[in-house]
Amino acid sequence: MSHITRRAFLASPAVAASSLSARAGEKRLPFFEPVAPPRRVQVVAHRGLAQLAPENTRFAVEACAGDLIEWAEIGVRLTKDGKHVVFYDDRLDGKTDGSGPAAGLALDRLQALDAGTWFAPRFAAARLLSLSEALALAKGKVNLSLDCKSVDPELLAREVQAAGMEQQVVALAPPATLAAVRKASRGAVPTIAEYRPASDFGTFITDVAPTAVEIGAADVTPELCKTFRAAGVIVRANTLGAKWDAPETWLKTAAAGADWLKTDNPGGARTALMRERVTKWPVRVAHHRGANRYAPENTLPAIRTAVGLGADFVEIDVRTTKDGKFVLMHDSTVNRTTNGKGKVADLTLDEIRKLDAGAWFGKPFAGTTVPTLDEALAALGDRASVYLDAKDVGPEALAAAVKAHGLFDRHVVYQSAEYGARLKKLDARLRPLPPLKTLADLERVAETKPYGVDASWRALSKELIAACHAKGIQVFADALGLNESVEQYRRAMAWGIDVIQTDHPLRVLRAVELDAATRR
Repeated sequence: MSHITRRAFLASPAVAASSLSARAGEKRLPFFEPVAPPRRVQVVAHRGLAQLAPENTRFAVEACAGDLIEWAEIGVRLTKDGKHVVFYDDRLDGKTDGSGPAAGLALDRLQALDAGTWFAPRFAAARLLSLSEALALAKGKVNLSLDCKSVDPELLAREVQAAGMEQQVVALAPPATLAAVRKASRGAVPTIAEYRPASDFGTFITDVAPTAVEIGAADVTPELCKTFRAAGVIVRANTLGAKWDAPETWLKTAAAGADWLKTDNPGGARTALMRERVTKWPVRVAHHRGANRYAPENTLPAIRTAVGLGADFVEIDVRTTKDGKFVLMHDSTVNRTTNGKGKVADLTLDEIRKLDAGAWFGKPFAGTTVPTLDEALAALGDRASVYLDAKDVGPEALAAAVKAHGLFDRHVVYQSAEYGARLKKLDARLRPLPPLKTLADLERVAETKPYGVDASWRALSKELIAACHAKGIQVFADALGLNESVEQYRRAMAWGIDVIQTDHPLRVLRAVELDAATRR
């Protein structure tokens, strides 16, 4: 059991302890652990996974569970008819198709609003959640940090207890509201209060009696964390803000002893913590079309996000325009991932560059352009390798691009075995990666002397991987769709796979995390 679980929250926090030692010795009830076995440091996604879905909606909350993020923080406020709705802002403007104060409408009117199209048309089905709906949605999947903007403490306590979510929530509010929540729930609903070092510690513990505290990242120190730990109080580091929401802060506050990190970049925080702890991974990871879960596929933001998440390979799709230029696009047309229409091969580079390749994914990416191959390769930085899917581009062009960017040791090229053979004739340093559908095809594919193969996940086996390795061929495989599970990754890792291509890098991270724990 993790130290977070052991000291999760006090059975009767409404009763102030007569001393810190007495408080530390009280009985505690555990929080639900969405990720088991639990991690030492848990991540709190501010407004849910708001990078990829409209904040505070079911899509943003469910995405936390999908990425194995332990906590989603959601805003809670009262409606005109005295009910609780999940919404952060005072006004509806910008985050719904409504306008005016959120408190000016009854719950049924609020839930009739479109709460997703503002982010992207594909989220037109998003509606504002009632607190009861949010609790039911999260139960058994992800914990909820309730940022109480304006609440009825008695009603909030009743809703949490009626949902049986006492072990899956923590309520953040001013001290007076927290005291009312504790009283109404008889200490069953855990609370979190903001703490500033200038506050008197003893008075804070006695009067506020929180389950957890939230401390600004700049103020988190080992001494303060140790003091709260002795008092049986969980420490959450608030790393929000451009200055603080970065690997240096996440690692520093975690090392100081913070139990939870609140962040707008939960994937980045989770990855930084993991890579600090497990430096040697048993498998390399390729991010499919860049980090396409968090940014529009095949764009510079997707590539840079993948690099930031420590991708070993960034997979991109390359096509040729009407005027012989090379751009990133998976489909043969621009229809799905831009605001344009037509085949890539029928459009000039200038025509394609005028298209918006980001708005379809989300408002934060509006105005993102389709990148050229050169721009994409430059965005890799000096560590990540590129996985070039040659959709519609000649081997000569790819060979020239690899040479121009000095990527002979940091690339693979996916295409047919015949295409790969042409590459090898151009330059022996090029790294073809032909598909391998079955083990029976290996001898034929091996004749072209590829760097590796992209094996069908369905055909993947210990025997197939061993046979490839015996011939000096690395094994890549696309764990896409139904194969995107920690169990599937761990099985492939046990067989010795070299590279897993994925749409869900945090699930692969979890597989590596569990593998490392097993090896210790």
